[in-house]
Amino acid sequence: MKIKKEICRDLEQAMGREWLETNGLGGFACSTIIGMNTRRYHGLLIPAQNESHGRFVALSKFEETLIVPGTGSFELSSNCYAGAIHPNGYTHLEHVRLDPFPIFTFCIDDLCFEKQVFMVYGQNTTVITYGPFDRPVTLALRPLAAFRDYHHLMRRNDMLNGDVDICDGLMRFQLYAEYPPLYIAHNGEFQARGDWYYNFEYAVEAYRGLDNREDLYCPGEFTFDLKAGESAHLLISLERGTCDEVNALRQAEIDRRDKIVQSVPKCTGLSLSADAFLVKRSDACVSIIAGYPWFTDWGRDTMIALPGLALVTGRFEEARDILAAYARFCDKGMIPNRFPDHGDVPEYNSVDATLWYVYAVDRFLAYTADYDFVRETLWRVLHEIIRYFVRGTRYNIHLDCDGLLYAGEPGVQLTWMDAKVGDWVVTPRQGKPVEVNALWYNALCVMRDLADRYGESDLSAEYAGLAEKTAERFADAFWNPDAGCLYDCLTDEEPDAAIRPNQIFALSLPHRMLNAARERSILDVVERELLTPYGLRSLSPSDAAYRGTYGGDPGRRDSAYHQGTVWAWLMGPFITSWVRIHGKEAGVRASAKRMLRPLLRHVEKSGLGHISEIFDGDPPHASRGCFAQAWSTAEILRAFVEDVLDQRPEKFADGRRHVPAGVSRDGRG
Repeated sequence: MKIKKEICRDLEQAMGREWLETNGLGGFACSTIIGMNTRRYHGLLIPAQNESHGRFVALSKFEETLIVPGTGSFELSSNCYAGAIHPNGYTHLEHVRLDPFPIFTFCIDDLCFEKQVFMVYGQNTTVITYGPFDRPVTLALRPLAAFRDYHHLMRRNDMLNGDVDICDGLMRFQLYAEYPPLYIAHNGEFQARGDWYYNFEYAVEAYRGLDNREDLYCPGEFTFDLKAGESAHLLISLERGTCDEVNALRQAEIDRRDKIVQSVPKCTGLSLSADAFLVKRSDACVSIIAGYPWFTDWGRDTMIALPGLALVTGRFEEARDILAAYARFCDKGMIPNRFPDHGDVPEYNSVDATLWYVYAVDRFLAYTADYDFVRETLWRVLHEIIRYFVRGTRYNIHLDCDGLLYAGEPGVQLTWMDAKVGDWVVTPRQGKPVEVNALWYNALCVMRDLADRYGESDLSAEYAGLAEKTAERFADAFWNPDAGCLYDCLTDEEPDAAIRPNQIFALSLPHRMLNAARERSILDVVERELLTPYGLRSLSPSDAAYRGTYGGDPGRRDSAYHQGTVWAWLMGPFITSWVRIHGKEAGVRASAKRMLRPLLRHVEKSGLGHISEIFDGDPPHASRGCFAQAWSTAEILRAFVEDVLDQRPEKFADGRRHVPAGVSRDGRG
């Protein structure tokens, strides 16, 4: 991927393109392609330092000055201050490419050189290289540190510790006692000279209606006097290191990413994107980060994303670890919906996360046929889930006498449409949500089939009876004859006739309840009312509650979050449904590929290599929210492989999909 000069030197376009590096631990580095931080979450090292990925911005950026003897001094960095851009280093940026990590090419007259940035997998370490240069130059770098929680901003204060430890090729400082020290290994010279830089302005935070100005501390200056052919190296880390490691670390990361690309060679970019979300917690468990730059582990997102991130890509061992880890946290028949930032008690406030867990187990089996693992590790938990959902668990979740699943209490939001503004639940959906009951039926069918396989005929009959009762009631209760589609939720008063995308899961899940005529009618309504080039709207524009743009302060944003905002991940189940229903028509997969094309191209327009969380409901559908979202990448990758390339695991006789080169049958490299 290459971003050309015309975009790099266009300030507005360049500010909207962001790069991301991750380390497999939940830590990351990111900024815009011109190095101008526009978010509080931008920084060169944002490490994750505990089991729930508690993150802090250690190093925000460098101020960069290149001195070319006989020519002059040139600023390479760019910043936004109140009403001003200074300096204008982006005017020297020739192009940016991902190859495989961010590489920035600067040209000053006839002098061209590269800057490379990558993170070391498994370490809270960022490596930066400038050069090589084809003539003698001096490079001056001034590190700007924050040492603050990544959700907050820093202002000048007198509580910091400005002491710096300096030895050959290494400097160390620790601004505040509550954060670990930062080491910067280098092949230059460092001079301590503490100073504050004031009033950096972050444009995206301003758009989001949040505090958007920050002061950053500079502990001193690095100077690199470089001869022709030499490069400047920096290794920024929570661990002590040396610049002698840089070349070996770079090659190891290139080799690692080459192996990832082999997993889905026809979708290289999304394979690398998928890798960014699979992380290892400090307890050695594998988990999935829901999105960068601000989400952590979310149960619902994890289970929806697992097939695309870990199964399509052949990472079966990691999928096993994720399923086993969540099983250990299952409580009262529910898996956690969220693991908070700082190791607090997991939150169990979701009705659908647990049902998506059963779905993920089923897809795992479709790809691996590892029934022994499920029997030994997950079978008891799966029973517990069904038992609690039938008898009742938190938040009034229970099976009603008509065979449909009921969920909800006043003041809580239990489905994926979970926005809340103060005490106002924007989309409460208390009652019997359509996708929850589609997932419930799917879960019962999965359990019926597993009980059959494990020789537990009584259980199989029990689950079959429950499934049959749900299916009989679902078809009548949810059908809206006036609209030709499904009601969104059966509430205590009357059915909610809002046209939302939740009904698509009644078409996309492996086990379904509706006849062909109704399925086609639903698909037609969803396509007409909700489909955009970047996903499905969360509410039809014909609805009086529709909100076509997402922005402003948190209250305004949350009130629009599920009221028309486009969600990219929903394109996955839509494509699955579309291919299944139009399956006998000529060119169906080519048409599906055309529908995915805008999202596949989107990876060059926002978070480079990634798919954004959401988009405005109204054209031109500007991207919003997280610039890299796990279930967006996962569902587009899954739909591309399974539905466009027609590589569904069910097609393979032994129950297992093809295994990428370099990956064993159990998913180990």
